[in-house]
Amino acid sequence: MCIFSKPLSTGKLAPNFSLPDQDNKLRTLSEFRGSYVVLYFYPKDNTPGCTKEACGLRDNFDTFAKQSIIIVGVSYDSPETHAQFKEKHQLPFTLLSDTDKKVAHLYGANRKLIPLPQRMTFIINPQGIICAILPKVDVTTHATDILELIEQDEKNNT
Repeated sequence: MCIFSKPLSTGKLAPNFSLPDQDNKLRTLSEFRGSYVVLYFYPKDNTPGCTKEACGLRDNFDTFAKQSIIIVGVSYDSPETHAQFKEKHQLPFTLLSDTDKKVAHLYGANRKLIPLPQRMTFIINPQGIICAILPKVDVTTHATDILELIEQDEKNNT
């Protein structure tokens, strides 16, 4: 029995979606087209691993911003919980609320036996194509892993 849906593959167009952010503003993936997007799914706000992962991205945010890389976190938490998590940890990036689990399912980040999304990351290039997938994330090296993958993709496309 499969415990989570099959994830997407590299080289494919990232499926578009709309979800509310931490301010309850509807955000659409396509609005970020033209920049690299790091779409990271994580289980839950204010848990040890998720906090470490988010703070690692925060601590490297200047490097991401200088390269026009957009960070977007997705979990099943409510916009209100996201707002508190973002404020508490001074997170400078968008957090999206997938309370109905549809986007996690679309991206293969849902788990059937556990009511939390799978920790995984999709790197989407400026044309909207998935150029890398991290199906297993090490929260301590997540930010540097992302930067290396984007650098590799840029080299492959020049």
